[in-house]
Amino acid sequence: MKQEEKTKIEERIVDVLKTVYDPEIPVDIWNLGMIYKIDVKDDGTVDMDMTFTAPSCPAADFILEDVRTKVESVEGVKAANVNLVFEPVWDQSMMSEEAKVELGLD
Repeated sequence: MKQEEKTKIEERIVDVLKTVYDPEIPVDIWNLGMIYKIDVKDDGTVDMDMTFTAPSCPAADFILEDVRTKVESVEGVKAANVNLVFEPVWDQSMMSEEAKVELGLD
């Protein structure tokens, strides 16, 4: 798979990640800065690292399954491996400016 195709798949992945929300926060997980890595492999598998705003997130299972399902629905993706990581620890500085404005933090 060429780099150009990987980039297009990654862009489509970002688009679907913008439709995933933590039920307690009215901002999508992409703009919250919860996605640390998206790695599209030549065989169409995707390795992702993501975190939560808090390690004890009550919606963790729901959010992880939503991410995996939506990423696997992207054309060109054969499978998604979503790794939950807590290093570095998430903080508000990881949020996009749009998310900060939406939450009244800017």
